[in-house]
Amino acid sequence: MAHVKPFSAYRPKSGLENTLAALPYDVYNREEATEFVKKHPDSFLAIDRAETFFDTSVDTYDPIVYKKARQVLDDKIKNGAYVKDNKPCYYLYQETMDGRSQTGIVACASIDDYMNNVIKKHENSRTDKELDRINHVDTLDMQTGPIFLAYKSNEKLKAIIADIKKRDCAYDFVSEDGVGHKAWIVSDDKEIEAISECFAQMDSLYIADGHHRCASAVKVGLKRREENPGFKGDEEFNFILSVIFDASELKIMDYNRVVKDLNGLSEAEFLNKLSEKFEVKEVTDSSLCPYKPAKKGEFGMYLSNKWYVLTLKDKFKRSDCVESLDVSYLQDYVLTPVLGIKDPKTDKRIDFIGGIRGLKELERRVATDMKLAFSMYPTDISELFGVADEKKLMPPKSTWFEPKLRSGLFLHDISKNQ
Repeated sequence: MAHVKPFSAYRPKSGLENTLAALPYDVYNREEATEFVKKHPDSFLAIDRAETFFDTSVDTYDPIVYKKARQVLDDKIKNGAYVKDNKPCYYLYQETMDGRSQTGIVACASIDDYMNNVIKKHENSRTDKELDRINHVDTLDMQTGPIFLAYKSNEKLKAIIADIKKRDCAYDFVSEDGVGHKAWIVSDDKEIEAISECFAQMDSLYIADGHHRCASAVKVGLKRREENPGFKGDEEFNFILSVIFDASELKIMDYNRVVKDLNGLSEAEFLNKLSEKFEVKEVTDSSLCPYKPAKKGEFGMYLSNKWYVLTLKDKFKRSDCVESLDVSYLQDYVLTPVLGIKDPKTDKRIDFIGGIRGLKELERRVATDMKLAFSMYPTDISELFGVADEKKLMPPKSTWFEPKLRSGLFLHDISKNQ
């Protein structure tokens, strides 16, 4: 059973929600974050990425950066930009993008569920990335970026959510990227109990996005358990700020690849090697370009101003939940043996383009700094669940979820004196 509970959130004072809400800290590099904060000084990104207050002589991970983040957050709370609900609540958070909506329950999930694999992951997290958020959460006494969790559809929970959404919402705004955001406060004790019971009947929750944030929150919680040997288990540091969605409402976008060179091969040699495992056809209908794969086992490829469609031959298809992913086929049949890219996490000859940027971005990259591109058919949520259920891991850059959850709308206080 999943242990999910309500909490007393710090959240923006009414009217400031659009000003404060920010995309996740890790969608920006330092230069981009600095430029954004210059234009939006009150954005929560200034707290999530407080190195933006310093010049580049100050390291991104210097302790003074985290202290600055704490100071700015404390000032916002003191000045009334953030208010704290006086009782534990659940919250609904709806995002609408391109006419499609997804509604999650903002809640706190248990770090014990993470360690016991009730909360299931599908990718590893990197220690260096974890350390940054560990220091951020620990210094601020606050979890600021929610984990994106998913659950298999539950009809009772669906009905509860539908009833709550009939009421007036607390927030309703459109961010500058065109995504609509709404939020409702769930403070009724009977509704809170009903929501908790629905989660208690679930065997599993799944991390859709935010593996590093989740692992960091867990490690802060474990650190505080060591610092408080008499802990009871109900302290807030034992829980993780999360937004939990019905998987049927979620959309995974394609996560495409661009490659620097042909590994010393001529184009003819390269295409000949591809033909060993794929049917290779040039796309001659310009209306189909850029080429977007129509089904699993199909790939688009852009090379020398031409689009090709690669279709995996049946005899090379596999049944294992990881090996049968399209990202695995591309890695195992093309990137490693043909192009010599053995570790896509570290090889500088490959880059990854989220589907939100569109396929024209692949053509642009090939025209500027790359040699070829591959467009991918999106990973399905059922594939993600299958991998997580078998306690296996997906290859890097297998999923791209949109829209992204905003930071700064709901903050989870993990201090002792709350």
